[in-house]
Amino acid sequence: MHKLLAQSLETEADQIGQASFYVSLSDEGNSKLFHLVKKFMKKTWFLAIFALSVVLIGQAICAAQTTATQTTTDPAVAAAAAQVAAAAARNAASADAAAVDPAATPNQTASLPAGGTAPGFATRDPRYKIAASDSFDLTFPLSPEYNQLAVTVQPDGFVTLFAVGDIKVQGLSIPELTATVRSAYGNILHEPIVSIVMKDFNKPYFIADGQVGHPGKYDLRAETTLTQAIAIAGGFTELSKHSQVVLFRRVSDQWVSTQVIDVKKMEANKTLKEDPYLHPGDTVFVPQNRISKIKPYLPAYNTGAYIPVK
Repeated sequence: MHKLLAQSLETEADQIGQASFYVSLSDEGNSKLFHLVKKFMKKTWFLAIFALSVVLIGQAICAAQTTATQTTTDPAVAAAAAQVAAAAARNAASADAAAVDPAATPNQTASLPAGGTAPGFATRDPRYKIAASDSFDLTFPLSPEYNQLAVTVQPDGFVTLFAVGDIKVQGLSIPELTATVRSAYGNILHEPIVSIVMKDFNKPYFIADGQVGHPGKYDLRAETTLTQAIAIAGGFTELSKHSQVVLFRRVSDQWVSTQVIDVKKMEANKTLKEDPYLHPGDTVFVPQNRISKIKPYLPAYNTGAYIPVK
């Protein structure tokens, strides 16, 4: 009896265990299905949002193109756009004109003038400016009675011309001087033809200063580099600091650029890629080395010979 009761209890326990197992399997299947549905819905929402964004972007692009087309068809707007494009082209040309010398090193600065005004762009291929003590020949091919030879610019920048008096010419280029003279004689002659030929003027030069063999002012007759200029000035001395040679270049009336060149490094590397060409009016300064600065304060020893007396 007890055995039968025990067997029946075991049978019922097995049935209950199997049923709970099936229920757990069913719950696990429902959970997996729920996760799959959730992931599918997320992907669907993402695709829907992406598609909606593409549609909105496409509409915005089409609207912008339509507005641009309508704008270009308006003559006034088209003229304004042309003016803006021309201004941009002029700015680009000015930037090209102010390009830095490719031989320049990174150690290049510009000294700020006392006024604090910013310098303008340097003109490409600048023309010679008339200076005091310059002289030129002024001729009129169709009216030779007004010819003047060896017209000298006075220290105040004026010249005295026949029939017109004094005219300020200092700081003018040759084309500007020609236009000024033609305008001055326009009240006397009808559309005068003027020819101006420089006779005496300030020739291109550079200045070598500091610890060089022969400091001074030298003519700049051809393309001359920094190292060549130092050689022309007598080369370095025993007191020179080869690694910090300074090149001063006047950019405008109020601005001077400063460039430090390591000539010692260039010579050690046997390359002159960073050896800049000089411009008229440049100043090359070779500083004094550190040892030469303290040499006067070092004690000097006499190394004379000692001869014993017998």
